Amino acid sequence: MQAAEPPGSNAGVSKWDIRKQIWDYMETNNLADFPRPVHHRIPNFKGASQTCAKLPDLQEFQRAKTVKVNPDAPQKNARFLTLEARKTLLVPTPRLRTGLFNKIVPPSGAAKDILRKCATSQGVRDYSVPVGLDAKVHVDLVVVGSVAVSEKGWRIGKGEGFADMEYAMMVSMGAVKEDTVVITAVHDCQVVDIPEELLGSHDLTVDYILTPTRVIETGCKRPKPQGILWYKISHETLGKIPILKNLRYQEKQAGRDVTLKDEWPDVAAAGKAERTASKMRPESPWLQNETSLAQARSGEEPLFDPLHQPASPTTVYVGNIPPGTRVRELKDALRERHATPMRLTWQGAQHLAFLSYDDASTADEAIEALQGLSIRGCSLRIELAKNQRSKMSNRPRQAARSKGQANEDFGHGQ
Repeated sequence: MQAAEPPGSNAGVSKWDIRKQIWDYMETNNLADFPRPVHHRIPNFKGASQTCAKLPDLQEFQRAKTVKVNPDAPQKNARFLTLEARKTLLVPTPRLRTGLFNKIVPPSGAAKDILRKCATSQGVRDYSVPVGLDAKVHVDLVVVGSVAVSEKGWRIGKGEGFADMEYAMMVSMGAVKEDTVVITAVHDCQVVDIPEELLGSHDLTVDYILTPTRVIETGCKRPKPQGILWYKISHETLGKIPILKNLRYQEKQAGRDVTLKDEWPDVAAAGKAERTASKMRPESPWLQNETSLAQARSGEEPLFDPLHQPASPTTVYVGNIPPGTRVRELKDALRERHATPMRLTWQGAQHLAFLSYDDASTADEAIEALQGLSIRGCSLRIELAKNQRSKMSNRPRQAARSKGQANEDFGHGQ
């Protein structure tokens, strides 16, 4: 396969162009580990663990008592190192569905192997307690993932806006200050030029960039997010992120303007035009949402509304199911590992099954949680379905129904 051109000058391009250029380059040059492909993800770049190992050398890390680290795969060693240093580790809940943070609480006297487990997505579920908006939390250091970052400290994520929103919510709850240090760890090829005009007031900037070969102090002076920009948030998002609703109530009680995007008189027409335009975009339209009424009103790029567009369902393949296994056994195993899918397609006669999750992030967490799973003494093969590996941006095609195959919703009581 011919190597792609390395990411270079990005003048006159969009955030999406930069993301795609980096994702394509990393895939073509095999610069990432599982999960693959890297498209629509924070890439788990080769050398991520060694890169994060530079974190304890920074004085900002040494002084920190509480560290917030994103839950993506390339930052797993950063989570472990935080726990090993006996610091308080906060990890955002996936897609902010159930709250803002989980505080990781390892067992007393936990050895390194337990701390490493605590740093995984399964460990976060098993060894954590929720942290609410009313908690008196002071975050000394923030570690985030990136798809692209410039030496000036300007950052581009995977396009869903959660890191920006998490930081804005921390500002609103008083957990971070203007001088709170933000660090990202990326592959060297992810450090590129980013035109300043692509940045909005909601975009999180970084103070340090760790790569396999460098530690870059950006000296970035651009202000970080100052809180939630309510006029860029929809009622739909508010309804699906309960903690955001609670935060809005608190700010309303404090006398702040919390008017939502779709509460402005002319927003309905603008929103309809925006959704029509997004449908015409050739690639993953739900990942990019950079024109809106708010932009026209303020001249700023809007905070992406992560739940305004539906995420693409993602399918996980389960193979090597031993003969005679019943679907109930697999369901029970999935529940025990906290990896319950939206739908299970059972093909017991072929010794396989397919699990459908509501998005790629949830599927990744399930795959990690299911590693090492065995039924009746047989280790199961757990991985993304082939159609997901080949083209993550497309919805998976439902497998043709055949004898011995059944589709089952994972409802209550099943």
